[in-house]
Amino acid sequence: MQLFYFCVFFVIYILTVLANLLIITVVSLIAHLHIPMYFFLSNLSVLDICYSSVTVPKLLVSLTGGSSEISYRGCMAQLYFYVSCCSTECLLLSVMGFDRYVAICNPMHYTTIMNKQKCVQLATGLWLTGFLTSIIHTIFTARLPYCKSHEISHFFCDLPPMLKLACSDTFLNKLLILTAGGFLGLSSFFLTLVSYIQIISAILKIHTKVGRSRAFSTCASHLIVVLIFFGSISFMYMRPTSNYSLEQDQLVSLLYAVVTPALNPIIYSLRNKEMKNAMKRTINKIYYSKVYMANM
Repeated sequence: MQLFYFCVFFVIYILTVLANLLIITVVSLIAHLHIPMYFFLSNLSVLDICYSSVTVPKLLVSLTGGSSEISYRGCMAQLYFYVSCCSTECLLLSVMGFDRYVAICNPMHYTTIMNKQKCVQLATGLWLTGFLTSIIHTIFTARLPYCKSHEISHFFCDLPPMLKLACSDTFLNKLLILTAGGFLGLSSFFLTLVSYIQIISAILKIHTKVGRSRAFSTCASHLIVVLIFFGSISFMYMRPTSNYSLEQDQLVSLLYAVVTPALNPIIYSLRNKEMKNAMKRTINKIYYSKVYMANM
């Protein structure tokens, strides 16, 4: 079955990279998409590419019969970048929820609250916070002695399976995971939840069906991504270690590390007419420019 799994994950990875690159390109080239909603969406696309590139290539090498070994430094580097992406996405999804809240509940002041300078500051802050948080997790994980088996029961270096290999007390590490998870994960989720409660309340007050439908359509895609991401992250990091299950964890990890980055561009593009039209124009522009160059 390894060849079959290789084909499946290879196709998913290629589609993930190409689809997210397309979103980044479209948002960069189309002038009327230079608004906060699509600015943060392009940040999410960059994160999705990083997510997949941290975990999937090594998995593909293993599935083709190559070496399944990873060096200690390579493992710590993979852990660092993976936790960085995870932490950053928690914050990014909450900022995207806040952006939709301001756009729908306070449209008169939207351009003032979510101006270009503040959007850049928010994006810079959440990226820095995610990468600085990951440094702490990586340092505390690297200081543990690994005198048991060196075989990681996972397809990449993640915090729970790494702690299982340690032969010293990991209470501090687990406390750090719960603390960071509570601060970043739960606070981001509750902020997003409060934003959407306010959004739904405002949408229900819209008198026209067309207006309600358009507002729901704009927010539904983001809400789907939020539920999938925070649901799987909570299952992995916010539960008692006694409930640790190798099979369940691998399936959940595949969901948020491989499948979700591939679903994000599909969810956001297929449910957004503006994005679909912009993609069509960009693809047509690229195609006809190549045809023109070929005929020169």
